[in-house]
Amino acid sequence: MKREHKFEIGKSDSSSIMGSFVHSCDTFVALPPATANGFVVFGKNSDRPSEEVQEVLYVKATDHPAGSKLQCTYIEIDQAEHTHAVILSKPAWMWGAEMGSNEHGVCIGNEAVWTKLNGPQDHEEKLLGMDLLRLGLERAITARKALDVITELLEKHGQGGPCSDIIPSMTYHNSFIIADQREAWVLETVDRFWAAEHVTCGVRNISNHLSIGKKIDLMSKNLEENAFQKGLWDPSKGGLDFARAFGEGATDRRYKCGRKLLTELSASGGFREKDMFTILRDVDSGICMSSGFFVSTGSQVSVLTPPDTHLPCCHWFTATPNPRNSMFKPFIFCPDPVISEDITSPTFPLSEDPAKNDIDKLEAEYVEMVEKLLSGISPENSIKVKDILKKAVDSEIRIYSSFLEM
Repeated sequence: MKREHKFEIGKSDSSSIMGSFVHSCDTFVALPPATANGFVVFGKNSDRPSEEVQEVLYVKATDHPAGSKLQCTYIEIDQAEHTHAVILSKPAWMWGAEMGSNEHGVCIGNEAVWTKLNGPQDHEEKLLGMDLLRLGLERAITARKALDVITELLEKHGQGGPCSDIIPSMTYHNSFIIADQREAWVLETVDRFWAAEHVTCGVRNISNHLSIGKKIDLMSKNLEENAFQKGLWDPSKGGLDFARAFGEGATDRRYKCGRKLLTELSASGGFREKDMFTILRDVDSGICMSSGFFVSTGSQVSVLTPPDTHLPCCHWFTATPNPRNSMFKPFIFCPDPVISEDITSPTFPLSEDPAKNDIDKLEAEYVEMVEKLLSGISPENSIKVKDILKKAVDSEIRIYSSFLEM
């Protein structure tokens, strides 16, 4: 059941709030040779209205009757006969998710983008970008297959509908980073049209503007024709530049800062989960939003191990706002994982959290534990991955509870 809207905003209020919202989410990926041990490292902050609750949800793999239907946030679509196990970080009011991973090592994060094709049609209830993200995770075993799932559903159903239950006038188009243990794809959408860039090495990030230029590795069939018909591209002047043709607004500072941080921290070729934690906690760049109407309500970092090692992938979630003052807690897919029901954010002054040192120490212990597992030093059964997330949450809560009782 959806929450009632907290307030309505007029046209002038909407403009100022949306102007602030443009400076919000970021998604990152690092691949060999930038990373340690051949890992792929994925990361994202989800920046949402500060009053919105974001939850971490595990959904087990499920077989569905042939011909069954699926209710997404706004519309009903055909259900797949089998859906994969997923862990999602999602606004509690919607069906879709801001970010997440599946049991096959596929990770997806999405960003709001504003384009020259935004308009009144965006308010029509269709699939949200967050719905497309969850559908890609539930239905695909590789990044490329997830891209196919998302683009096919986008072309069939379109994207649209309010993207907030607090700000009903907020709508946007969507971009995605889709990663697995071998590769990544940047997928950017404009209404029902799309372009994709294949990323096989190094680092890549996206923010709240279109970023694919002329390196278009896949595109919707009628993309170039549509750009030409709308007067957005002249073929006589060279190949289609997707961002220039369809983008609205300049490259934002946060995107440039994120790219710089990625490049610097991966320069030695040893980029790991701790480096992605550092990026997501960076306040000066605006990547970590710790105050204001929009804040970082949840964060995810995933370490995807090379498939030939047969080592498990690990997905780290804060499950609480503000990664600067939150602990990243590990989750590893396994049969019947146990997920804590107590994933809530304790209230402390952001700059004066008395438990921060203990939280940092606990996080470091889990990082060391999982790194040993992923490097093959410890056999898998030495760590009970079934309830690793629950134990981390319980440990974090015990630390905060001990300070509350003082």
